[in-house]
Amino acid sequence: MVTGSAAVEHLSAKGVSIHFEPLGGIVADMTVSDAGRDIALLHRAPWVGGTAGLPIGAPPHQARLAGDFFCAPFGDATADAAPLHGWPANGDWHRIGTERGRGNASGRWMLGRAVHGACVIKELSLNDGHPFLYQRHIFIGGSGVIPVANHAMVSLPGGGHLRFSPKRFFETPGQALESDPAMGRSRLVYPARATDPTAFPAADGATVDLTRYPFGPAHEDFVAGIEQPGRHLGWTAVTRIGQGDLFLSLRNPQVTPMTMLWHSNGGRDYAPWSSRHTGCLGVEEGAALAMLGTASAEVPDPFTAAGQAPGLALSPDEISEVRHVIGMIAWPSGEPVRDVVIADDHLVVTGEGGACRRVPIRGRFLRLKG
Repeated sequence: MVTGSAAVEHLSAKGVSIHFEPLGGIVADMTVSDAGRDIALLHRAPWVGGTAGLPIGAPPHQARLAGDFFCAPFGDATADAAPLHGWPANGDWHRIGTERGRGNASGRWMLGRAVHGACVIKELSLNDGHPFLYQRHIFIGGSGVIPVANHAMVSLPGGGHLRFSPKRFFETPGQALESDPAMGRSRLVYPARATDPTAFPAADGATVDLTRYPFGPAHEDFVAGIEQPGRHLGWTAVTRIGQGDLFLSLRNPQVTPMTMLWHSNGGRDYAPWSSRHTGCLGVEEGAALAMLGTASAEVPDPFTAAGQAPGLALSPDEISEVRHVIGMIAWPSGEPVRDVVIADDHLVVTGEGGACRRVPIRGRFLRLKG
């Protein structure tokens, strides 16, 4: 069912529910009932709902930083006269329809501003007994190729094990998130590239393991993993240490070939972060060539060369869309994940120690080929 007010709307099906904030298009909370417990693992910044003010020039979404939201353009959005991450992450979404069918619930919202000339529709849907949120962002018209990404944030109070579908390489942007020691700290080399995520170059000359969170104290870092060509399902799995649960992010790697990781763990000393924004891992799935420090200057770029999308292509006479699935399940063993596959209408998750879960999913939602 769908209920709500001007500030928060609620979408629920059997065993799964979300709270949606139309201002900024934020899935602020998601709860899954699984194996006799309620699982809610999305992050919320400690200043949300408080009175601490943002510094001048901060994007509006920072005041409500929580859960998952959609970014277009991802990063620099000045071409739309928009704040960081674009109007989808900072503007108003207006409900245009709801539906409750046999075993499912969905809602549709329209963004109050255009994105590169496109009208943007957000569709969120749930199914009874599925531990997933199914998301579509539909662009009607527009022009150009724009960077896009979902921006899910996972709360990792005790750290986590990160695993991914196979990647060609991992790469940082051209500049560190925090390069002024008076403001904060970044741990990685910018720009840098590595094929082994367990040995990524660190600024002190050592290496760090990107498959562990955190990989250092008090740091703010961003790094992207680029999908292997020919993959049909892109996935990210985050095992929360000591929590007995697991976060899952699923995508079509032909449309969104990047997994961007934002490690935010006390590495910013200025307001509103004030060294207190800890235990947050952004799992930002998208297509955003401009976020890469070396690959963005290659000709042809590594996405186009591999038949993948460097961004979302818009056309005045066409409809383009981005689909994304996030979920959470009980994972009592606490082991890292070895593999994730879709088998018809089930998702099968296998751990490195032999644990296995098989859960229902809309197997055709991501429009995977092969």
